[in-house]
Amino acid sequence: MTKDINITQIGLRAKEAARILAKTTSEQKNNALHAMSKFILADQQDILDANAIDIENGQSKNLSASFIDRLQLNRERVKSISDTLLEIASFNDPVGKVLDSWQRPNGMHISRVSTPLGVIGIIFESRPNVTADAGALSLKAGNASILRGGSDGINSCLEIHKSLVKGLKEAGINENAIQIIKTTDREVVKQMLHGINQSIDVIVPRGGKSLVSMVEEEARVPVFAHLEGICHIFVDKSANQNKSLDVCINAKMRRPGICGAVETILVHSEIANDFMPLLINALKAQACEIRGCSETFKYNENIKQASEEDWSTEYLLPIVSIKIVNSLDEAIKHIEQYSSGHTESILTEDLNRASKFQKELDSAIVMHNVSTQFADGGEFGLGGEIGIATGKFHARGPVGVDQLTSFKYLVNGNGHTRN
Repeated sequence: MTKDINITQIGLRAKEAARILAKTTSEQKNNALHAMSKFILADQQDILDANAIDIENGQSKNLSASFIDRLQLNRERVKSISDTLLEIASFNDPVGKVLDSWQRPNGMHISRVSTPLGVIGIIFESRPNVTADAGALSLKAGNASILRGGSDGINSCLEIHKSLVKGLKEAGINENAIQIIKTTDREVVKQMLHGINQSIDVIVPRGGKSLVSMVEEEARVPVFAHLEGICHIFVDKSANQNKSLDVCINAKMRRPGICGAVETILVHSEIANDFMPLLINALKAQACEIRGCSETFKYNENIKQASEEDWSTEYLLPIVSIKIVNSLDEAIKHIEQYSSGHTESILTEDLNRASKFQKELDSAIVMHNVSTQFADGGEFGLGGEIGIATGKFHARGPVGVDQLTSFKYLVNGNGHTRN
């Protein structure tokens, strides 16, 4: 019973904080973000000590290397969290912007103006930095947030949250603007998905397929999410091969465990004789496992045969599937069949073929001569992201401050009545 009362109170406090935040000035929100950034650095050692506990616990549970990588913090990553808070503070306030306005023939003036969404519930797994990113982005857009991190990173998340609360207090903002669930009880997740008695306006899940699938199936409030990040690169016949080799290796091996890591590389058959040996050798040099179609065995017999399942698998590991295709149309068809709608990239020097690829594929992010690892709100200049959405309603792609607003219509007249 106490648990139910606590979560209900968290929802009520968030709703009240959201009401106040909708009227909070840009200066006050930015002061809070600057203070948060300061306290993240001041509390760095406490954050790292808490993270060390999470890492030790994770290793004792034999969590995968990619999971540990997402969980782990160091001084550079803590500094990045602090810098992201400053970057978010530097953005224009997304609230109160006139998105459009027009005059009606009868003299009425109508405007569409951006407004906060209200209360955002963020459910995430292993990335402690999401605590700061999600809380700060929500705050900048005038929203209160309720954060629920996974059990594997709970100590890190709680410590980061303490720094955020210090920043809120210093700026004179209600500390309930950013709340965190301190229990790892899964029953709390269910209550969040049900909206905590209509307190939550939208849910954002950040984590693996099982988490996102569960959220999408059980949520009774709107969800911003992507189920998987099955990202593709197509190396076209007109590609610059040196440039393409660098992009492919970066897209797979920079951080294999992120949702923007490439999982399938398609290579045009007309350049396969030259490019495939380079690609295979470079991947193997970085201990990347290759699963290829039957054509790839012409270039190296020490690779695994790709199964049908491989084309629809998000590895999140140093594993990549490779397929040789005979045309741009065949590449597009393959991606349409197996893509999760996250990110695709074409590597080519032919602008017409790049345009066709970008026009015909309907993923949230479609790139030309760019590593898929740039599928990130921070790299888009959005100041980090609260998540990446692959749906087609409201928010799509990296969800930054602008996507965390709704809008309302302001109608002004002079005693107008309708016939």
